[in-house]
Amino acid sequence: MDKIFLKSDRLRILVNGIHAKSGGGVTYLKNILPILAEDPELELHLFIHQDQFQLFEIVDERIRVHLLDFSNGFFFNLVWEQFALPILARSMSIDVTVSPANYGPLMAPAQVIMLRNSLAVAGKETRPVKRLYWAGLTIMTALSLLTCRRAIAVSNYARKALTFGISRRLQNKVSVIYHGVRESFVPPETARSGKFLLAVSDIYVQKNLHTLINALGELRRTNPDIVLKLAGKAIDQGYLNELQNAIRVENLEDAVEFLGEMNSDQLLDLYQNCTAFVFPSTVETFGNPLVEAMACGAPIVSSNTAAMPEILGEAAIYFDPLNARDMAAQIDEILTNAELRQRLSDRALQRAALFSWRNTAQQTADVIKTVAPDRYQAIAKSVANSPVGGEPVETTS
Repeated sequence: MDKIFLKSDRLRILVNGIHAKSGGGVTYLKNILPILAEDPELELHLFIHQDQFQLFEIVDERIRVHLLDFSNGFFFNLVWEQFALPILARSMSIDVTVSPANYGPLMAPAQVIMLRNSLAVAGKETRPVKRLYWAGLTIMTALSLLTCRRAIAVSNYARKALTFGISRRLQNKVSVIYHGVRESFVPPETARSGKFLLAVSDIYVQKNLHTLINALGELRRTNPDIVLKLAGKAIDQGYLNELQNAIRVENLEDAVEFLGEMNSDQLLDLYQNCTAFVFPSTVETFGNPLVEAMACGAPIVSSNTAAMPEILGEAAIYFDPLNARDMAAQIDEILTNAELRQRLSDRALQRAALFSWRNTAQQTADVIKTVAPDRYQAIAKSVANSPVGGEPVETTS
C-alpha cells in the first residue's frame, strides 16, 4: 500500500547557501542536496544570491531555489543574513535553518551550522584587511556555536580546532560528519600516461603553494622534466601575484601551469593521469581534493598537519609543509619509486571507500531531524497514520 506524504507533513529546511562561492562549499551543496531531497520527510529551500546561480548549474527540481537580490559583498551579506533572512524564515514557517559555514543567522529558527573553515589562517595573514576579515569570522563562529541547536564538524580536527578549547563540553552538540566523494571519480582503466605533479585548490595563502614552488625548484635539479599543474580558482589575487613572482625567481616559468577552475570531468582526467598528487596546505579541516585523488587511485604526498593524516591515513607519504627541502625529498621519493607509487595507489582506493556523499547526507538528515524533535515527531506520527487530503508530493511503496 502506498503512503501519501503531504506538504504539511515535511520538515521545512532553509539551506543558507550564500557563503558557498567556490571550492568545498559549492562541492558540498551540489552533492548533498539532491540526496537530501530524496527524503520524503524534508522540504528543502535553498537560499543563494543570484550571482551564485551559475555555480550550481542545474539544481534538482525537488529543491526550491530562492534567488536573492542584494548588494553582494562581505558586509552586505552579513547584514542581510543576520536581519533579513530570519524574518523571511519565520514568514515561511521554516522549521530548521542549515548554514553550511562556520556561522549563520543568529536569530534564525533552529539553526545548524557547519564547522569547516579553519580560523588558524588568521595567524598566517599579514594584510590588515584580511586580518580584520578573519577576526570577524572568529567572532561570528563563536556566537553561532553558542546559539545554534547543533553543529556539524567536517573532521575530528575541525571539532577540536573550532570549538575554542571547550570541545568536551560540546560533545553532544557537535557531530563529526565527513564529506563524501562523487561516484564519477574512479581510477584509470589503463596505466597513468602523464608525467606531472598535480595540486588542486583555490588559491589562498593557507594553501601553501609558495613552499611547493620553492620545493619544485629544488626538485628540478634531479628531475628536470617534471612539471607542476595547479588547478583552482584564483580567489586571492594578491597571493597569486606572489606565486608568480616566486616562479620567476626560481626560473620555473616553463615548469608551472595555472589551469584555473576545472570542472569534474577535467579534474578526473588530471587525477587519473598525474604521476603524483601533492597537497601542501598548512591549514585544512577536511580537503575534498584528497578524497577525489584517493578515489582515482592517485599516489599522494601530503602535508603532515591539520586534518590531512586523519583523512588520508596510510594512503600517503607525508612532509613538513614549512620545509621546502623535506617536501622536495618526499616528492622525489614518490617520483623515483614505482613500487611505492603502486602501493600508495592501492591504499588510496581502499581508503576512498570510507567516504560517501550518501552516508554524509543520511547522517546530516539525522542531525536535522533532532533539531526540531516535537515538529519531527508530529510529522512522523502523521506519516505513520497516512492522513488523507492536502496536496500529495511523493508516494512510496
